[in-house]
Amino acid sequence: MHVLNIPAPPALLGRWRSWLAPPRQPFFLTRAEADALALDTLARADARLTPEERDTFTAWNVSAQADRVAWLTLDEWDALPPPRQRTLLHAQLRHGRGNLPLRRQYAGLLPAPVPARFLWRPEWLTPAVLARLVSDGRPACRRADVPEPIWQAAAPTLPGARELAGTFPAGSGPNCFGTVMAAAGVVGAEREWMQREPFEAFLRERTRPAGQDDRPGTLLVWRSVDGLAQHAAITLGGGWALHKPSQGWMTPRVVLDVPTLKRSCRTPGWHLTRRTLLAGAATCRSS
Repeated sequence: MHVLNIPAPPALLGRWRSWLAPPRQPFFLTRAEADALALDTLARADARLTPEERDTFTAWNVSAQADRVAWLTLDEWDALPPPRQRTLLHAQLRHGRGNLPLRRQYAGLLPAPVPARFLWRPEWLTPAVLARLVSDGRPACRRADVPEPIWQAAAPTLPGARELAGTFPAGSGPNCFGTVMAAAGVVGAEREWMQREPFEAFLRERTRPAGQDDRPGTLLVWRSVDGLAQHAAITLGGGWALHKPSQGWMTPRVVLDVPTLKRSCRTPGWHLTRRTLLAGAATCRSS
């Protein structure tokens, strides 16, 4: 099947299912909430989340006040009385935890009865549900709309772009910076959670200021008011560009027309800058 116009084989769907409905999952609480719910917890600082757990449950968005974590299996969740389940869910919403789906978003795809707000169960995560979940709010990849001459013209400047375009990562970590660097030929960059320091070094060594959106090899770099790079994309030529919206497992490397890509990246406090890949810059390996 295809999700966002990108192939999603059964093995990939299986990984998505395992991250959304894991054997156990974290619930973030204050000490007072944990005591009131009579749940065993550990300090949040001691909780070791995988990159996929971090992104599935949006741990980076959870309030610092929720400094305790309770790990519950589905069986343990089912053993809680409904009022305690509702209290626990409301606490997760209040603290900013993710992966708390709404029934109305999956109308016609779930068995009845399902609560208005619920936890995923593996058997509910059918291919149709997964496709809707991953596609929600994200523009579909338009790789197939890029004319062959555009790909051919971009190849000398962006040797890795065509292979990357229209692919999902194997898991969480690969991000926008690594996608841009890999498209430009940096070997292995597409597999890394690329940090700002190596990305800025790449900009200094491999690019110069300015660029044109209709030419291959223009880096679109969004910076916050403090000057930090927050997001990046790379133009393919002919008004097309490639980017990965986040480091999460659910965001693929998509090709969009440049105006659509720029609209999707518009964020208060960010400003767009441009740089151009230097002609003949050597391909290098990611550190």
